[in-house]
Amino acid sequence: MIASQPSVETVSFYVNGQWESAGNRKLMPVMNPATGAEIAQVAYATAEDVDRTVQAAHAAYLKWRDVPVIDRMQPLYRYKMLLEKHHNELASTLTTENGKTIDDSRAEVRRSIQMVEVACGMPSLMMGDSLNDVSAGIDSHTIRQPLGVCAGITPFNFPSMVPMWMWPFAIAAGNAFILKPSEKVPMTPTLAAKLLHEAGLPAGVFNLIHGDKVAVDALLQHPLVRAISFVGSTPVAKYIYKTAAAEGKRVQALGGAKNHLVVMADANMPKTVENIIGSAFGAAGERCLAGSVLVPVGDAAEPLLKLLVEKVNAMRVGDGIEEGVGMGPLVTKEHRDRVAGYIEKGVAEGAKPLLDGRSSAPKGDGFFLGPTIFDDVKPEMTIAKDEIFGPVLSVIRVKTLEDAIQLVNRSPFGNATSIFTGSGKAAREYSARVEAGMVGINVGVAAPMAFFPFAGWKNSFFGDLHAHGKDAVMFYTEQKVLMTRWF
Repeated sequence: MIASQPSVETVSFYVNGQWESAGNRKLMPVMNPATGAEIAQVAYATAEDVDRTVQAAHAAYLKWRDVPVIDRMQPLYRYKMLLEKHHNELASTLTTENGKTIDDSRAEVRRSIQMVEVACGMPSLMMGDSLNDVSAGIDSHTIRQPLGVCAGITPFNFPSMVPMWMWPFAIAAGNAFILKPSEKVPMTPTLAAKLLHEAGLPAGVFNLIHGDKVAVDALLQHPLVRAISFVGSTPVAKYIYKTAAAEGKRVQALGGAKNHLVVMADANMPKTVENIIGSAFGAAGERCLAGSVLVPVGDAAEPLLKLLVEKVNAMRVGDGIEEGVGMGPLVTKEHRDRVAGYIEKGVAEGAKPLLDGRSSAPKGDGFFLGPTIFDDVKPEMTIAKDEIFGPVLSVIRVKTLEDAIQLVNRSPFGNATSIFTGSGKAAREYSARVEAGMVGINVGVAAPMAFFPFAGWKNSFFGDLHAHGKDAVMFYTEQKVLMTRWF
């Protein structure tokens, strides 16, 4: 007798306060990248599904916008406590479908909770301004009002945190929200939505659908969707921005990156190497703040690379759910093969591999690559220019800080960069002149806290109001100016 295969979970939609069955919709597999095993199937939304969801969200918005702001906070307060209670469950789910280490997942869930905490300050964050007697007998003040139905389209690499860059701020401000997360990692946002349902948010204020370009285009073109938030690659960010803006929508579209880590000879090398490893190989390099180009200045190169290779060689690569693993797999086999192709191209173009992740990857069915470090990389090489989104670090040696600044500023991306130095003068000059939206000084991953904006520049961002912080409050509200005279 042939043993039956164990059934896998089917992930579907949360619309108007109800969990829906997949029905006869298209189903696609969700994989555990550490084992290569199918762990779930996810239903894909049709354009009709999107329209039905938007209509429900709009109806909910018409009621939710009139709820006093302090009362809108109550479900978020309860939600924050539920996130704390289920912190480990969320982290385990995240690691199982994404592949990052359990420590990385726990840190991501913590950042998610911080977003909710900041959004709970909406009674203060939405306050307007006022001034009496702007003219004789006339007073003026401003108020902020919600937009309507807002939508978020989020990537695979941070399935807990990135959605919470968006919807807590949107619904706290009085909007309704539709989340369309990456179809590669639907289980984490689904668990988060179940906790939100338990927190008692009114039906239709938050909705969750899954799918591909069909669902995305339906959201971009729907007349009742007022704002679109997106995080992903630069080509898709450009498409989202152009398409949604042409429909008259407010858009924030966060794109790709090529982040440089500049190291001066006076840097604390042990601490610097620790930060470089976390930046370049944390989350297997699958994040838009990953340091992917290492720029040693002058005499920094030799001691830096010697220690870096030694420490990276000691890193354990394996299933991220296991404690003590330093780096997990990549998210899919296709992405793993794509990153391996960049390693092959780096060798072909003449870069010197100090570590080649193709040979150090663990055996088995998981989507693994080991950490890769290239020396003698030239700025014109493919690995120095393209966003690889994997554990590949390219080393470009320069002679002076001025050379480093010019190298960074020639990049078409402007997401983040960091400098490692003991010199306040060098740090000040670098942070003032470098063309990137987020700058770290002796910080490997210059990720802003929830109350500051995620401020990418150039081809790393399309729009004018960034994610989270005060920008999120302005993005999800419109300002109204009132002029008052009493006779």
